[in-house]
Amino acid sequence: MTAPRRASPNTARRKEASRRAILTAAFDLLQEVGYAKLSIEGIAARASVGKQTIYRWWPSKGMVIFDAFLMLSEGADGGPPALPDTGDLAADLTAVLRATIAELNDPRYDQPMRALATEIAHDPELAAAYAQRLEGPLQQAKRQRLGSAQRAGQLAEDIDLDVAVEMVWGPVLNRWLLRTGPLTAEYADRVVTTALNGLRPRQPGR
Repeated sequence: MTAPRRASPNTARRKEASRRAILTAAFDLLQEVGYAKLSIEGIAARASVGKQTIYRWWPSKGMVIFDAFLMLSEGADGGPPALPDTGDLAADLTAVLRATIAELNDPRYDQPMRALATEIAHDPELAAAYAQRLEGPLQQAKRQRLGSAQRAGQLAEDIDLDVAVEMVWGPVLNRWLLRTGPLTAEYADRVVTTALNGLRPRQPGR
C-alpha cells in the first residue's frame, strides 16, 4: 500500500502565506468599507487569490473575519488565556477590565468585533466556532481567577462563578455593544467595586 504523500514544506509555507494574506486583506477591507460592503470577491481581489481558495477554507465571510480577528489578537506564546493573579482580586480585575475597554475602544478591533456580534446572532456555525475557540477559553480563564479568589476567602463560598463572571464583564460589553455610555477606565473601576461589594463574603449577622 502506498503511503499518502505529504505536502512539501514549500507548499505548506505557500498555503500559510496565502491564508495570512487573505485574513490581512479581509481585516484591512473591513476597516475601509465596513462589514455590510465587505465581500468574498473583494477579499480575493485584495489578497490576489481566487474566490474558490477562500471558500475552500472558510464557509462564509463571517468565519473569515473571525479568523482574521484571532490572527490579530493571538498571544505571542500561543498558550491558553490567563488572567493575572497577584493575590489582589480588585487590582487584577481592574487591570483586566481597563485592558478590555482599551481594546474595545481601539478602531482596529471595533469593526471586526461588531461584525462578529452581528453574524453570531444569525450564524449557528460561527456562534459554535466562537464559543469553542475564543469565548470558551476566555470564560474558563475568568472562572479560574474568580475560583482562586474564592478559595482564598476573598469571595463568598456559595456564589455561582459563571454568574459572577457575567456580573464583572457583562456591564462593559453591554455598554460597548449598545453604545449606552462612554467606556473609560473610571467606569471599569466602578464596575469592579460594585461587583465585588456584592460578592464578598457576608459578615455574620448581616
